[in-house]
Amino acid sequence: MINSVSMRIPLKIVIVIVFSFLTIHDSRQSLRAERSSTIHALQAQTTKTLTTSSKKAQKLFLQAHKQYQLREYELARELLEKALAADSLFAEAWALKGDIAAEQHDVEEAIISYNHAVQLLPELNYNLYVILGNLKLLTGRYKEAKSDFEQYLSYNKGPANRRWQTEENIRRCDFGMWMMAHPVQFNPVNLGDSINTIHDEYINAISSDQQTLYFTRRLPTSIITDRASEAIEEDFYLSWLNGDSTWSEAVNLGPPINTRGNEGAISISPDGQYLFFAACQRDDGYGSCDIYWSWKMGDRWSAPRNLGPVVNSESWDSQPSFSSDGQTLFFASKRSGGKGSSDIWMTTLLPNGDWTPPVNLGDSVNTVGEEQNPFIHPDDQTLYFASKGHPGMGGLDLFYTRKNSNGFWQTPVNLGYPINSYADEITLIVNATGNVAYISSDKLGGKGRQDIYSFPLYREAQPNPVTYLKGIVFDKETGKKLQAHFELSDLQRNQVAVQATSDPINGSFLVCLPTDRDYALNVSREGYLFYSDNFSLTGIRDQARPFLKNIPLQPVKVGETVVLKNIFFDTDKYDLKPTSYIELEKLLHLLKANPSLKIEISGHTDIRGSEEHNLELSENRARAVFNYLVTSGISSDRLTYFGYGFSRPIDTNDTDEGRANNRRTEFRIIGK
Repeated sequence: MINSVSMRIPLKIVIVIVFSFLTIHDSRQSLRAERSSTIHALQAQTTKTLTTSSKKAQKLFLQAHKQYQLREYELARELLEKALAADSLFAEAWALKGDIAAEQHDVEEAIISYNHAVQLLPELNYNLYVILGNLKLLTGRYKEAKSDFEQYLSYNKGPANRRWQTEENIRRCDFGMWMMAHPVQFNPVNLGDSINTIHDEYINAISSDQQTLYFTRRLPTSIITDRASEAIEEDFYLSWLNGDSTWSEAVNLGPPINTRGNEGAISISPDGQYLFFAACQRDDGYGSCDIYWSWKMGDRWSAPRNLGPVVNSESWDSQPSFSSDGQTLFFASKRSGGKGSSDIWMTTLLPNGDWTPPVNLGDSVNTVGEEQNPFIHPDDQTLYFASKGHPGMGGLDLFYTRKNSNGFWQTPVNLGYPINSYADEITLIVNATGNVAYISSDKLGGKGRQDIYSFPLYREAQPNPVTYLKGIVFDKETGKKLQAHFELSDLQRNQVAVQATSDPINGSFLVCLPTDRDYALNVSREGYLFYSDNFSLTGIRDQARPFLKNIPLQPVKVGETVVLKNIFFDTDKYDLKPTSYIELEKLLHLLKANPSLKIEISGHTDIRGSEEHNLELSENRARAVFNYLVTSGISSDRLTYFGYGFSRPIDTNDTDEGRANNRRTEFRIIGK
């Protein structure tokens, strides 16, 4: 199974999970025996000790119990109905009816029957109170569940681990009641018939420009292949946003990604060039489920490749989420060495294409319980995930955590009620701008089973907004579309924040720009001069407009000029600011990669100030770049510098923006 909670869980399994609180050993047989301890204890009793004086009811009860042991539940139920018709106050019969209802996946009937049993005879068996409490906790009846748990503890009996777990469940009840008393904003909207069907749909990803939705659909294979079958197949689908803000009819992603097997938990890199997903029991797999990746080539995807034994283990590895930095993959795994049954891990893509050994996200995120479905937002600072181990309302709840200034994940925050409920909340993604979330749910009505919904995400849970730069890279001389490497560097931190690659076929690119930072952009390709730009987004904490820009790359040839847009000086100064070092290193790399290249470095100013002063200032600024390169190992024979003052403007001097463009540092190739 791709996602251990991605399928609708049979109620019988859910009940087993609930009753796992009652025993140390996690086996179906022991759990069933524990739940039925009341009846098994009564088996050794004579009919004289039963709470009914009706001989008919006693006989029918014992016959029903025998059929129950044989798992003939319908026959046992019929016999019990007759026993209760003979004596409706027969406590043991109500208790056995509760056991049968539990075995037949009917939680409501089990609660009703067990309630009758303890109301008729509170001393029947104290274990019934913890069983009842667990059932009511499972269905969100926190106040009633707490009362049952407290009643159980009042007997001061039972194994220590069961009493400890009951105390923990009381805290869960208190937490659930508090959450319901303090709801968060939640107004889900079904995405409609073009997305949702009578089958299961699980949200997986939305593109950074918010135009394409990716999700998993589970269909009977009989629908896909027109052959009679009871099997289920999971495939990926995508839909595009129409001009009227509706979604187009979803289409199958098709081969080579979708196969006759199951694929699930798809993740699209924020630049749209890489696709990660999980698949199970393939010939090239290393465990029960492995993570695969593919890259885009024009309008098609490459044949998927297994990430290999460094990332994939002999266990279950699934639910990948790729960060906007272009390097970090988060995923869920049940491998050894974790904190609980499944943890969230991360691995880093190296420049040579290898992956680093996965690292556990640690105690702030992972618990002895279960953590799943990580979603790293394109801001690269906010992680959403599902957990059973952190304080929740029951089952899997959705949480978010943020990185602090030191890069460590903070204590996760429950997303709140009614986003979370007593049921399992499994998957959640958030759009790039951070104001809309998407969730899959089977408890909101909808078209069928799991449906996909969108809703405005309340302010406190929103990530940092992300805008984007989008366009095409091409050869300036021929117009040929180019694959190029993008680096977006945080100028204050002097480190690469985002990496991306333009499409090798059509040259298209999409680079995420988290707001409230200043960036240097560098676009490079072997044989071409690099392109630089900068984006000042400091102070912008809300949605910023996207940048649409095509990028021409110039072949390395004599006479070509490049404006170094990320060389910075203070006003009327010529000392290089530290934020210039990123750009200088790119220039240094170009010169080292082309050892015969000779360049002229030039400084330019706007028209303000005297000609003499501006000539001196511009020359000093050009000399500062020259000195940096020479100090870094470039021969001075390959370099020259000159200050042109305001004699060579490239824009008007009548506006602030024009004057800023004229104040620049350039280099020109003078020899090759």
